[in-house]
Amino acid sequence: MLGLAAEQLRADMNRLLALLFHQGVLDEQFLQLQQLQDESSPNFVSEVVNIYFHESEKLLRNLRAFLVDGEFSEYKKIEMHLNQFMGSSSSIGAKRIRNVCVAFRAASDQNNRTGCIRALEMLEHEYCYLKNKLLELFQMEQQRVLATGVRYPIQHN
Repeated sequence: MLGLAAEQLRADMNRLLALLFHQGVLDEQFLQLQQLQDESSPNFVSEVVNIYFHESEKLLRNLRAFLVDGEFSEYKKIEMHLNQFMGSSSSIGAKRIRNVCVAFRAASDQNNRTGCIRALEMLEHEYCYLKNKLLELFQMEQQRVLATGVRYPIQHN
């Protein structure tokens, strides 16, 4: 019975990943990240992605502060944060986030405050979508590991 639950979870995980690839949310870099995970580091992907989440939330807060709360003349700081966000997104395979960063940077290069605010809102939306879907994936992975890892000895009376 446990094997069936684990197989169902693996199938659900594969469907979710296929959806994220089909939607262009993730790219092949995510697969390369998964290949680095093994028995010696079974949580490698989730650990790397959780660091990405933590850093991304700081970057998003700072970008919002530059655009909404502060002076819009901070183009160099905006560009620096976008480059960092773009690089870290590329490293985990977050394709749509990386693409929004490119559009955001183009709006920033043109001093287009309205375009920057619109890009920031899109970036926040894409980030939330990615985070929710990857957390869902990691939760399924944990359930799958539990389903395969629990073994009850057969008792002979």
